[in-house]
Amino acid sequence: MDNQEIKSKVNDLWQKFWSGGLTNPIDAIQQITYLLFMKQLDENDLKRQGDAEFLGTDYKSIFAGQFYLPGEDSDKGIAKEELRWKNFSRKPSDEMYQLVQTRVFPFIKSLGDIDSPFAKHMENAVFIIPKPSLLTEAVIKINEIYEVLHAQDRFVDAQGDIYEYLLQQLSTAGKNGQFRTPTHIIEMLVELVKPQLGNRIADPACGTAGFLLAAYQYILTQYTSEEHQVVDDYGFTRGTLADKLVDDASKNVLNRKTFYGFDIDQNMIRIGLMNLMMHGIEYPNIDYTDTLSKFYNEDNAYDVVLANPPFTGSLDKGEINESFTTDTKKTELLFLERIYKMLRMGGTAGVIIPQGVLFGSGKAFQNVRSILMDKCELKAVINLPSGVFKPYAGVATAILIFTKGGETERVWFYDMEHDGKTLDDKRNDRFDKEGNRDFGDIHKIIAHFDNRGTENPTDRTQRYFYVDKQEIVDKAYDLSFNRYREEVYEEISYDAPKVIMTQLQEQQQHISDLMNELENML
Repeated sequence: MDNQEIKSKVNDLWQKFWSGGLTNPIDAIQQITYLLFMKQLDENDLKRQGDAEFLGTDYKSIFAGQFYLPGEDSDKGIAKEELRWKNFSRKPSDEMYQLVQTRVFPFIKSLGDIDSPFAKHMENAVFIIPKPSLLTEAVIKINEIYEVLHAQDRFVDAQGDIYEYLLQQLSTAGKNGQFRTPTHIIEMLVELVKPQLGNRIADPACGTAGFLLAAYQYILTQYTSEEHQVVDDYGFTRGTLADKLVDDASKNVLNRKTFYGFDIDQNMIRIGLMNLMMHGIEYPNIDYTDTLSKFYNEDNAYDVVLANPPFTGSLDKGEINESFTTDTKKTELLFLERIYKMLRMGGTAGVIIPQGVLFGSGKAFQNVRSILMDKCELKAVINLPSGVFKPYAGVATAILIFTKGGETERVWFYDMEHDGKTLDDKRNDRFDKEGNRDFGDIHKIIAHFDNRGTENPTDRTQRYFYVDKQEIVDKAYDLSFNRYREEVYEEISYDAPKVIMTQLQEQQQHISDLMNELENML
């Protein structure tokens, strides 16, 4: 089994919504997301009950007790157990539709605290699946998708993958630079930044919250015993049991005071909130905010920033935050300065940017690069191949790792050859001669980055090496890999022309002799 099987089933699900009357792609994606949320709530609740029994701890199920609609009399409520996916999905079509519409959907909208971002952004959410037969077909298909996920024992962002497949159906996919970062690239970036429990972690353009989710899973793994860890689809060791995280204060920090996301798309905000809640973050802080505007001023607020901000587009100058020193309307440059400002002193960012930012000659480009070099410790520039974001875009990208307030003495460069997938629109997994997954440079980058101090690579004919800060400054803060790489040209020697002519004449004579012998034989 591979992701193609999931993709096929998701496409089937999409077609059922399309033929069932939900022809607006955004409406279809939202309704599918709500159903996935219902399914995952049941899955997570059962897992937490099992984990609590294993660890000998207390756990109160979210399906314990009665559920009442606002203003409903105490004798008219319904047992929350009836609202579990596994229970309502077995009911006859009409009965299930009535229950989901009038009870299950209001229940999931009520899950967040009254003043939480989840409650605020779900307030206007509506259930608009038009008929019982479509709901029944969708439930069946989602159960089939989860059967595949269970068979694969996947520890990746399954909902994010499903959403990505849905997004591919949109004719506007990738418009204004909005598309989902591949999970394995997110995981690599998180491994490079290494977020810790107690950090405030933010994404200023969070979308479906993939970076925040990956940071959460990375932190949980640090508190999960080795015997409860597994290797995920992309070769990363992950564990979610967190059996070593026992004190309530730390759990409260992780669930309520760690993850912060911002976006200007209400649909993305709802999906991001549900994504984090489905994976166990009880109080995700994702809100509607334009982090480039004059109304956002959370400077020096976060220990870690992880982001793949929009690559394209420009803002009206009147809307841009007045504290920016970069005179530009280009969002890819403004986001870099925003991320620098968001970081606390000593905080670290991992950011994906278009490679043009590395060598653009305009004053705005140079200003942003000087901030990263002069006011931060710019630790790494990692070139990604141009096919990483296909089928959305073929633009070449790079990863920047920098720490605010540090001093840049030298910068570590790496040029990724491939990321373990084909670099065409299909983005299929790659395998070696023995049939094992080929992860490309993903794990090599992490290992060499972690050991860069002891390795001290200076050979610029290789795929990774150090460059001193002064050399970069002298080249107008140019951060492009090829500006510093030294090409190796192999010298090829040829015979003198007279010798080559003699050899050709000898060969022609030999061919002529063979032809004469052949004629004599006939």
